[in-house]
Amino acid sequence: MKTLVIAVTIAAVLALAAPAPNRAGKQSPVAPGAPAGPGVRPYGPCALRTLSRDVSEGARTPRGFAPSSGRVRAITFFIDFPDAPARISPRKRYAEFFPAVADYFRASSYGRLDYRSTPVPRWIRMSRPYRSYGITRGTTFDPARNDGYHAIAREILDAVDEDVDFRRYDLINVLAAPNAGPPATRDVRSVTFAGAPTGLETDDGVDIQNVSFIWSRQTGDSPFRVLNHENAHSFGLPDLYYGGRARAAHTPVGHWDLMDEDWGPSNDFMAWHKWKLGWLGPGQVHCLARPGTRTVTLTPTSAPGGAKLAVVPLTRTRAITLEARAPGRLDHAVCRPGIVVSTIASDLSSGSGPVRTADATPGSRGCHRGDPNVAADMTDAAYRPGQSLTTAGVTIDVLERTPSGAYRVAVTRTRPPAHHA
Repeated sequence: MKTLVIAVTIAAVLALAAPAPNRAGKQSPVAPGAPAGPGVRPYGPCALRTLSRDVSEGARTPRGFAPSSGRVRAITFFIDFPDAPARISPRKRYAEFFPAVADYFRASSYGRLDYRSTPVPRWIRMSRPYRSYGITRGTTFDPARNDGYHAIAREILDAVDEDVDFRRYDLINVLAAPNAGPPATRDVRSVTFAGAPTGLETDDGVDIQNVSFIWSRQTGDSPFRVLNHENAHSFGLPDLYYGGRARAAHTPVGHWDLMDEDWGPSNDFMAWHKWKLGWLGPGQVHCLARPGTRTVTLTPTSAPGGAKLAVVPLTRTRAITLEARAPGRLDHAVCRPGIVVSTIASDLSSGSGPVRTADATPGSRGCHRGDPNVAADMTDAAYRPGQSLTTAGVTIDVLERTPSGAYRVAVTRTRPPAHHA
């Protein structure tokens, strides 16, 4: 869902180390419900420099954000209003998201994110009518005001602080009664405040941060994914869609990542984000930093095991990424399997297109048409065997699809990355 994120941290950005590049390898599939081995986060010449204390595509997620691998604990609250009383039980509202949200993270991370949510199953009635809080798209968490998200969060704390030990949790989810406010199809209001304290502190001395507010309901076959999108902001991921006036004119990534589109049919995270979040294991990333030609084999993101990502660094803040996408458990709308090529920019902010996916069929109407929740023109963006792309001095030739469903790709670069940028 298109959301506004306000995220600032106070930690200094750490310098990147540069050990040897990863080499391709294979990883055994993860048994259902079993945790995978530890993943790796971006490092070396293919890790992009972090320039912001906000969400970004930088390799280092600053302090203050929630952990994105291992066991992550969330607490979930439910709120309604005098003029919008809940019409369903909190358990039914909770069931709209769980266990689906946790199952999604488990599948997308290949078992490396064990997401645990604890509900407080009662409606917390706000003291004033919904409209009096002034909730619109872009409403802030301003401690100096007596409305907005600060006022709502303060009332939640007043209701639960004696009973909840916030020291046990990494994330806070607030699910509003779905009849509070306009439908999401008319006005998107779900939001996350991530990375930095919001100005509220619990009795346990815990700063309220990494908190997501979910309004209304999404459409499509996996409407719970709005919470996966919002929690991913707390893990440090930015919005990929264009914000402001340009938002409706063009989508830079489309349905290839739910940080751009999380409406309609399910879609997975792109492989670059899986690397950033620590979901790829050793040997699952090819770092192509040297001039010359390399041939790599990539298995689809939707399948466990095998190399998932090839990265061609251009500068300290820009890189080209390659990944294979095919229909799978989380990729429902992949109608043109192949290699998805994107440019990653850690120097572009959330909502300004920090990831831009190349379109193998520019000007086409796409292959997944008729769904208002999906940018149809980008659904056939993947490159198939026999197609090639040259950009920024890098030539990408998709050679073949193997009998197992993997893709062999030749990548030729004529010059080393420009590390002065």
